[in-house]
Amino acid sequence: MLERAIEKLLFASRWILAPVYLGMSIALIALGIKFFQEAWHVISHVIFMEESDLVLTLLAMIDLVLVGSLIVMVMFSGYENFVSRIDVAGEGDKLGWLGKLDAGTLKLKVAASIVAISSIHLLRAFMEAQSIPNDKLMWYVIIHLTFVGSAVMMGVLDKMAFASHREH
Repeated sequence: MLERAIEKLLFASRWILAPVYLGMSIALIALGIKFFQEAWHVISHVIFMEESDLVLTLLAMIDLVLVGSLIVMVMFSGYENFVSRIDVAGEGDKLGWLGKLDAGTLKLKVAASIVAISSIHLLRAFMEAQSIPNDKLMWYVIIHLTFVGSAVMMGVLDKMAFASHREH
């Protein structure tokens, strides 16, 4: 009887994550505000901006979009995997990947997103290479390659450990 009560309590405690996922939607709103602030800045200054400055600003906006996409992916699939199924009234609104990402696949997608975000930061650094010390650029490259290596290793380990389970 005590064991059953503990199990029910543990199972119900997954709902503690629900406000955390809701909080991620607030972070998404903040990111959207920042994106449109950058868009307004580009539109209002596009005539006077240097091409390199425009490209850097657009890369920053792409970076914000990638982070926003990452937030949505973690928020929805995390909620579905750990809290409860998301029941969307209209099937036309349902995301194609919703319900298909397990925790391992989600980790791989997060790692791939981090690599993409790191790539954009590295590209921005290379565009400003004349004003960044060489040793700092070297560390940017090393850190980026660490992200790439980690993502590749996570993929290899996931394939080795769980690929046979996903086929069923």
